[in-house]
Amino acid sequence: MDHQRPNRREICVPFDINSYSDVVRNHKLFRNHIDGFIDKHPEIFPKEITDGYYLKDIYHSKKLDILKRRIDIGGVFYSVRPSFVLPYMTSTVSDAEGPLFFRKFDVPFWALEHYFGRDSMHWYRMEQSLGRYSLVGTTISKPELLPDHISADEKHTKLCGEKAYVPMTVGEDCILGISIADSAGDDALLDSYSDFKNEAIKVDPDYSPKTVNNDGWASTVNAWKNLFPKIISVLCFLHVYIKIRKCSKKKLKESYQAVVGRLWNAYKAKNRRSFSQRVRRLYEYCQINRFSSQITDPILKLKENVGQYGIAYEYPGAHRTSNMLDRLMNLLDRHLFNMRYFHGEFQSAELSLRGWALIYNFAPSCPESRKRHGGKSCPAERINGFRYRENWLENLLVSASLQGKRTRPLNPLQSVTFRQSTGLIFDRRTQLSLCLQR
Repeated sequence: MDHQRPNRREICVPFDINSYSDVVRNHKLFRNHIDGFIDKHPEIFPKEITDGYYLKDIYHSKKLDILKRRIDIGGVFYSVRPSFVLPYMTSTVSDAEGPLFFRKFDVPFWALEHYFGRDSMHWYRMEQSLGRYSLVGTTISKPELLPDHISADEKHTKLCGEKAYVPMTVGEDCILGISIADSAGDDALLDSYSDFKNEAIKVDPDYSPKTVNNDGWASTVNAWKNLFPKIISVLCFLHVYIKIRKCSKKKLKESYQAVVGRLWNAYKAKNRRSFSQRVRRLYEYCQINRFSSQITDPILKLKENVGQYGIAYEYPGAHRTSNMLDRLMNLLDRHLFNMRYFHGEFQSAELSLRGWALIYNFAPSCPESRKRHGGKSCPAERINGFRYRENWLENLLVSASLQGKRTRPLNPLQSVTFRQSTGLIFDRRTQLSLCLQR
């Protein structure tokens, strides 16, 4: 599903709110400011900007009483929006960052209305508007940062009282794909997971993850194999333990303790051969002691599919368990429960999920997490290694420049082009003096 509105040619550039009016009115200051960010962060601009650009008109936004400017890049006009305002001039960052931050903790919209003003539908639509951005392109700034190893699974939910599913794709502790499906069949999951691929190949056309960790559901495996034919499916080892714990922890306490110790011993094997041997020995141990089928059945399944569990040894960095995914699934579970699930259309439900996912990726983590990650405040900053702005919402908006449609940036030094209309060769720094009146 295409979530993005057509013809949204808007570039979000960091500006200081106190000096913005002076900069936007002054040709030279404005151009120097834009050039500085082209050199430093070309990914937030169209790749054609390295060939030069023209300064166009200035217009006044009556909604927030600020000036905006347009630039001409290769004959296409783009609006330059300062980072301290939201798209369509709906609000300023200073007014919106608090309410949207509380949405990370599922504070209901009526509570936001009570404490921050505006009606609840205003905040609902604002969260949904974030869902129009590309999840992958907004979260990941450069092609080389796309994860080689991902995890995927589906969460059960309800849409208008009917059963539905929320397929989620995660990598590097970030939510990189989330949608809603009416079934868990091959076609439905293929369509849902394809959003991740469509957004990822816009960042890097050659992108193909090496492995995907999943629970072994046939439709999930088939969907990823169809999307990325070379991808390797790694079964989640944790699910074996969960099945044993669910059925036998209380009823068969002694047997449970004996088997679980050997199970995790197999998991800690140093290589694939040792892992396979330990799994076989574990199954033989269960047979000799004649444990209940509640214990032996999951172990038998592990033994029969040991190749899909052990293949992770051939791909360093592959996820052998779904721990990273499960942490985010737990947050999703609480979010869906607090929202009382969905009561509208598929499209609105999906936009809400995507908006919530971007808020999670960019909103600040707790102080303990920031300290543990060397001061990096959010998952998006940890995967990119930097942030555009100190304010988390400004950082999100700049990251979502051009609706998050990242393209492989060209070398910023290649900024010379030929304009047949003028017969002049110029770069973006000398263009001002040549075409100041344009």
